[in-house]
Amino acid sequence: MLACAEAWRGDGAILASPMGLIPTLGAKLARLTFSPDLLLTDGEATLLAPGGPDGVTEGWLPYRGVFTMLAAGLRHVMMGAAQLDRYGNQNISCIGDHARPKAQLLGVRGAPGNTINHPVSYWVPRHSGRVFAERADMVCGIGYDRAAALGPGPARFHELRVVVTNLAVLDFATPDHSMRLRSVHPGVPVSDVRAATGFPLAIPDEVPVTRLPAPDELALIRGRLDPGERRDQELA
Repeated sequence: MLACAEAWRGDGAILASPMGLIPTLGAKLARLTFSPDLLLTDGEATLLAPGGPDGVTEGWLPYRGVFTMLAAGLRHVMMGAAQLDRYGNQNISCIGDHARPKAQLLGVRGAPGNTINHPVSYWVPRHSGRVFAERADMVCGIGYDRAAALGPGPARFHELRVVVTNLAVLDFATPDHSMRLRSVHPGVPVSDVRAATGFPLAIPDEVPVTRLPAPDELALIRGRLDPGERRDQELA
């Protein structure tokens, strides 16, 4: 959860669009601590205070306004992924051949527009070779190789920030923008991350450990944001 929050560090007054419980808790934690200018939406028509019993509605943002912010790059979304390849191409549509898929998922949704217009991060609650695949069966969110093929004009706003999983934090800070291991969570060996990834990761000589919450952050998580510990259920 803290690693998800860190994805919004330094973003300023933009719309945080977290998808799922732990990204939502992370965005609220970021807003309450090191990113106080973030805008938080309920996903429908209002802007919200970070949450908890004293949460209030701060403003009105109808869904059509979200598309205006998307097109202007004033948004940072954290999406999920059924598949991610080494360059960050994301699949949330189907598993298998598109003409006859083994499994039908969400569909393309807003992934193409998100990934070409503003920062995008990903949350993967179960790090495995099925998700981190050599090839995405269908590309919904655009990775760095496909963005480069579009040329400098269409791809000038493309930015994949981080991928947070239950094992590690990954990014694309390599010369060819292939996926890199940024940090491992406490108690997770690098070998476990490598074994759970279906392609070769870029791994630095020294891999840091993802930081734990500070006491004040932990108090906010336990006392205000998630006193019922729903976050543990998502990772069970």
